Amino acid sequence: MPRLSPGDLAPDFTLPTADGGTVTLSELRGKRVVIFFFPAAMTPGCTTQACDFRDSLDHLHEAGYTVLGISPDPVDRLAEFTAKAELTYPLASDADRAVLTEWGAYGEKKLYGKVVQGVIRSTVVVDEDGKVHLAQYNVRATGHVAKLRRDLGLT
Repeated sequence: MPRLSPGDLAPDFTLPTADGGTVTLSELRGKRVVIFFFPAAMTPGCTTQACDFRDSLDHLHEAGYTVLGISPDPVDRLAEFTAKAELTYPLASDADRAVLTEWGAYGEKKLYGKVVQGVIRSTVVVDEDGKVHLAQYNVRATGHVAKLRRDLGLT
């Protein structure tokens, strides 16, 4: 399964968002974008990760980063998750998993010792020119945002 690496051009996409709109990566050109891929809304690990991004959002914005979460959940589930977890950044639905696959965030992974197909919890940071600055795969839900901030020099 191909994964993105620093310097790669980030594949463009347009996806529906929880607020009823859409998000297109190329329209964010000129901004630094943190995109995190998560398996399922309202599960314990995904809620922890999403809330960590929410709680770090001001600091990330001050440093010039936009945050976007992507999962295969349908838009209505993401809207419910956004409201329930009081998320203040967009969540996008990749129901057919095409973006997840193209970005290396969907494929074989180990789950409780078994090899399964699924979402690989990942974070990719895209620079102002649309190139990958940082790509992290198989990240942990707990503590990941703090580590990401350290990796970006934002501590």
